[in-house]
Amino acid sequence: MRRDIALPAPPSSQRHDWQTVKTLFPYLWQWRGRIVLALACLIGAKLANVAVPLVFKDIIDGFAPGVAAIIAPMALIAAYGVLRFSVSLFTELRELIFARVTQRAVRTIALQVFDHLHQLSLRFHLERQTGGLTRDIERGTRAIGSLISYTIYSILPTIVEVALVLGILATRYEASFVLIASATLVVYVIFTIILSNLRVHIRREVNELDSSANTRAVDSLINYETVKYFNNEGWEKERYDQHMRKLETAQIRSQFSLSYLNLGQAVIIAVGVTLMMWRAAVGVANGSMTVGDIVLVNAFLIQLYIPLNFLGVLYREIRQSLTDIEHLFALMNENREIQDAPDARSLEPGPCALRFDSVDFSYESRRTILHDVSFEIPAGRTLAVVGHSGSGKSTLARLLFRFYDVNGGAIRINGQDIRQLKQASLRAAIGIVPQDTVLFNDTLAYNIQYGRPTASFAEVQEAARAAHLAEFIERLPDGYETRVGERGLKLSGGEKQRVAIARALLKNPPILIFDEATSALDSKTEKAIQAELEQAAIGRTTLIIAHRLSTVMNADEILVLDGGHIVERGTHRALLAREAAYAQMWALQQQENTSPTAETV
Repeated sequence: MRRDIALPAPPSSQRHDWQTVKTLFPYLWQWRGRIVLALACLIGAKLANVAVPLVFKDIIDGFAPGVAAIIAPMALIAAYGVLRFSVSLFTELRELIFARVTQRAVRTIALQVFDHLHQLSLRFHLERQTGGLTRDIERGTRAIGSLISYTIYSILPTIVEVALVLGILATRYEASFVLIASATLVVYVIFTIILSNLRVHIRREVNELDSSANTRAVDSLINYETVKYFNNEGWEKERYDQHMRKLETAQIRSQFSLSYLNLGQAVIIAVGVTLMMWRAAVGVANGSMTVGDIVLVNAFLIQLYIPLNFLGVLYREIRQSLTDIEHLFALMNENREIQDAPDARSLEPGPCALRFDSVDFSYESRRTILHDVSFEIPAGRTLAVVGHSGSGKSTLARLLFRFYDVNGGAIRINGQDIRQLKQASLRAAIGIVPQDTVLFNDTLAYNIQYGRPTASFAEVQEAARAAHLAEFIERLPDGYETRVGERGLKLSGGEKQRVAIARALLKNPPILIFDEATSALDSKTEKAIQAELEQAAIGRTTLIIAHRLSTVMNADEILVLDGGHIVERGTHRALLAREAAYAQMWALQQQENTSPTAETV
């Protein structure tokens, strides 16, 4: 059974590589049995790999002049073949055993990050840019697999092999071989670490510029229509190229530093190899070593320095992977502005009475949106809020969904402060038709069914009929399987809004919010759907946020919001009789509806 890993503690301003490794470790340790078995295969592969040159030396010496028997060399050749196969066998077994560990760790962390991002506040998602965010997630999850792969498949095998080779050199040959090999290794590693650390800030800059360029591209493509409307393809290309020029410069700097590193490593290895072969040649010349010994030393050098040369690349990649994982874990440590209280309760099913109790709210301290707003919607009744743009109407819906918490006062459902309710149960009780409907890039059926994923296709069709959408869908060649495009761009504003209405009706919640629910509809369709909305609101607690006053005439109570204050409240008739703000808005809209311009539009 999979156990969830607790989210890591909030990081300091600069996470260190070791902190990143410690955060990653629990995800791997769940599979410690497989890790131990994989390490056993790793050691087996390296023992076989080191034994190959030893057998090869004996084969060479077995064919030396004066050796008459052919049986021993043939047996050694057979052993040579078995060892070669054993290296591949143990290596593949190790990778097969460890594959599940790597992929499950990647899956678990990616899932936790995905879930955590959905738990973050609306404020976080409004401030972050989607392109950079998705690039951080993509690089981070890929880096986890890379880091594990580099460590288990390359770093550890190289360390084991270096230890075995140095041990054999120490026991079979004079001390100078071990000293030369050890000195070369130490100088190589120190040089690689120093220069790679100097390159870290360059790689960070490349990453940031890469995310910035990606963000610019995604933002431009998402707003494709706006770009076309204003004929700004050239402007967008130039802005994107500004980012790409900076990225190009940083990449070139990165390549220069990489070339310096590679050349330095090559010099160190060349000096080490030359000294080792010189000592071996001297040994053969004075008779202390055989031809097989010089072949053995050469084979060991190849086994040491080829992976060691790659080790420099691995170190750089590991540092890069740690940087990418650091960004991923930073997302996991983003503070959840809105969290369930420790003693939060689930909202009991059934009718819901709603109350705003002296609510104050501001998105930022310098600008207050709502001032001492109080109203009540009894269970099964309908209240409408009207007012000019920017008066705070849509903020009421965001607060009710608890996308933000109020700065003062409280919002209560059935007498319970929503801050004491579990967010999942709160939002399950509310259905909304938003002013700006954004759809998934999927089918019409999927987008309607999203209101209640367990609903049957027949229920989806019924919701579409109730939203006056069924006739339109049936005329489409692919019907309910028609794909709506990115953010629903293949549909008109009115069609998208009807999908949103169908989705809300399918959810069938006790509380309904209509936030400018018919603003994108023509007058004929609006009247038809208005009747359906009023029918859907029967028996439900309904909050209507509207600019068109014709849509709120039948509400049980109407609030007029201006500058975050409730300036009037009452029924449609009572507010008209007062001849104040509401009556002025009504007269202005009636005049607009009957003007010649309105008739020709």
